[in-house]
Amino acid sequence: MLLLISPDSVEEALDCAKAAEHLDIVDVKKPDEGSLGANYPWVIRDIRAAVPADKPVSATVGDVPYKPGTVAQAALGAAVSGATYIKVGLYGCTTPEQAVEVMRGVVRAVKDYRPDAFVVASGYADAHRIGCVNPLALPDIARLSGSDAAMLDTAVKDGTRLFDHVPPDACAEFVRLAHEADLLAALAGSIKAEDLATLTGIGTDIVGVRGAVCERGDRTTGRIQPQLVAAFRAEMDRHARAYAATAS
Repeated sequence: MLLLISPDSVEEALDCAKAAEHLDIVDVKKPDEGSLGANYPWVIRDIRAAVPADKPVSATVGDVPYKPGTVAQAALGAAVSGATYIKVGLYGCTTPEQAVEVMRGVVRAVKDYRPDAFVVASGYADAHRIGCVNPLALPDIARLSGSDAAMLDTAVKDGTRLFDHVPPDACAEFVRLAHEADLLAALAGSIKAEDLATLTGIGTDIVGVRGAVCERGDRTTGRIQPQLVAAFRAEMDRHARAYAATAS
């Protein structure tokens, strides 16, 4: 399971760099603009320069509307700025057809520029609260659009969490559907260390966190702490060893 950490500034990215051995992907977002809020192109560039070259940088394009051309341009901007993982939050798509159209534009724009880029179709566990596509539709949307991964996060950051809206058995189905489509499955949404046993057991490929590695557990006003990143990774590794031992 890969660990994706989301700094919102160059300063926080430098904190991530101090804990680089404990994480796999540095994800650039702007939490005050939403769950998958997009940061500025120069911030992506500066963070790419600040973290070790062997750590891929991911960038969110935003909680996007159903405007395929606009989103394709934004996604290309993230790729040009140095991101190799491009995440699109399908906030304004109310049907799978709309979501596929948006993601096809993103895939073409990004991969025409950088064929090795990794495109992530992201939806929301609490989709019922905002009227966007059903979470379990995401793997098929990603498959039909040519994306590389399907992801779930939470749209409303009010203290509720991934498993409050999509219980573990439904998350397991999400992962199964993604793997059947030859996609990676990423899960986020106020993930805490106590969720790692479940996430490991259902075969999650990427786990995304921010609040869990910030001071006071506050994703908005807290700052990422290298020692919390290291502790979270240690828990991930412990659960991976325990699961492997049980499976064997």
